[in-house]
Amino acid sequence: MSISETIDAPETTRIPLSFNQEFLCMFDTGGDDGPFGSHYNIVYGWRLEGRLDVEALREALNDVVARHEALRTSIETDEHGRYQKVLPPAPVSLEVRDLSGTDPVDRDRIAGELVNEAEAGAYGIEEMPLLRGVLGRFDARDAALVLIAHHSAVDEWSMRLLMRDLALCYAARRGQDAPALPEVHQYQEFARWQLDTLAGGGKARAYWREKLSGAQVSATRTDHPRSENRPKTTSWHRFAIGKDTTAGILKLSRTTRSSPFMILLAGYSVLLGKVNDSTDIVVPTFASGRGQARFHDTVGSFFNFMPLRTDLSGAGTFREVVKRVRATCMEAYSNDIPFAQVLEEVPALMAPLGEDDRAVAAFQVFRSPFASDREVAGDLEYAEIPRRIDQPVGGDVPDGALWQLEIDSSGEILATLGFNSNLFDESTFTAQAAEFTRLLRAAIADPDAPLS
Repeated sequence: MSISETIDAPETTRIPLSFNQEFLCMFDTGGDDGPFGSHYNIVYGWRLEGRLDVEALREALNDVVARHEALRTSIETDEHGRYQKVLPPAPVSLEVRDLSGTDPVDRDRIAGELVNEAEAGAYGIEEMPLLRGVLGRFDARDAALVLIAHHSAVDEWSMRLLMRDLALCYAARRGQDAPALPEVHQYQEFARWQLDTLAGGGKARAYWREKLSGAQVSATRTDHPRSENRPKTTSWHRFAIGKDTTAGILKLSRTTRSSPFMILLAGYSVLLGKVNDSTDIVVPTFASGRGQARFHDTVGSFFNFMPLRTDLSGAGTFREVVKRVRATCMEAYSNDIPFAQVLEEVPALMAPLGEDDRAVAAFQVFRSPFASDREVAGDLEYAEIPRRIDQPVGGDVPDGALWQLEIDSSGEILATLGFNSNLFDESTFTAQAAEFTRLLRAAIADPDAPLS
């Protein structure tokens, strides 16, 4: 296997920002609490089995940084505006910890705590590359690897892609047989493609202009007004939706020709309607933003903010809500354009963000094309460390709140709620989580029962 060559952009080359990078800049306050701050990171962990060569792992991490420009790209500003600058590859920081005294029965817990500790850390965006690792070694053949990357450079899709590439680069460094890495198209190519092909919008712009006419994103009342100027931190509440309910969600998705995301979004829309006493629901969510298949192996921050509007008036059953949500999603996906263009058509959409006692919660169901179960590369086996319900910390949410759900390999849905504690009390989201779970269970048990 050979590492694909990377052509480094000269430091004087101005690379345009992607639409998503421009979107992140909308939330930049210049301080450490926004999308370019030291807490806006994504952290994933993996258990490694096999006789580990630490130096080969270090070199493989460096190979990954050389392969993916996004991990060594800075966003610059001058008198002409903002632009990207790709920097030369630099060594990745890999901290190695000796955990050899850990009782084997405690290793899973300690591995989870290693992820937890990394998520609580602060990592400056000025420190290149925007990837680092922590390796905890239990013995010669058992270890936990935590990868930390800044969210301005990666998305959730990218993290599992990074682990795949790292494992293959490691196998190559060890001289072992492993599949060749696919050709990589760099993130700057994606940014230029966006500008060249999506500048107009045309029919898609007209769709959003009509669909969101008179709409504002659904915002919830905060527990504390912004004007109190309380210190901003992001708190996290995690809970699991049991296997039986998850199985019911998957079954209902098949019988309604919907995706699990649509079922979960239908449940959240009903919840939001109750919380806000409204039937006009506009839920901000995220599309993968990757579009063309050539970018499926590209590391970068691709996600696209997408407002999904569903009218719940007259919907008597949960099945009817699912039907309407499905129609909304199918229309929206077929008209997916960068959110900045949507906002140009409906500038009042995000007006609630400026209100003193309102905040917006985004809703996301993450599905990766890369496996989270056990994988093999050469003589190394790796499996993702599952999130734990008692994991109290995470990365930063720039403003408001974020619901993130994922169906894990155990057959449960693990939900993660991040919220700005200067705006919300924890009790608000524990209550919403409990009501969301109750609502889903009832809806799955009888989707044709009248909605209360």
